[in-house]
Amino acid sequence: MIELSYKPSFLRDLKKCSPALREEVKEKISLFQENPFHASLKTHKLKGTLKGRWSFSINYRDRIVFRFEGKSAVVLLAIGNHSIYQ
Repeated sequence: MIELSYKPSFLRDLKKCSPALREEVKEKISLFQENPFHASLKTHKLKGTLKGRWSFSINYRDRIVFRFEGKSAVVLLAIGNHSIYQ
């Protein structure tokens, strides 16, 4: 199982999300902890200025950006739509 830590800005952004989206996030994070490369998450490496970071999908619009800290630890960095990539 993946060990998670959260950047404070991630937690602030999560609080701004609707209750329905927060529930989706909770479900996807749980799935991510069990299998970070589950097909429904669409986990992928990021490029350019976000090189070294990864992203997975919450739904069609929203994403979570993270980075691996070793083989079994992850820091969740940002949550939002595609604008978080800028």
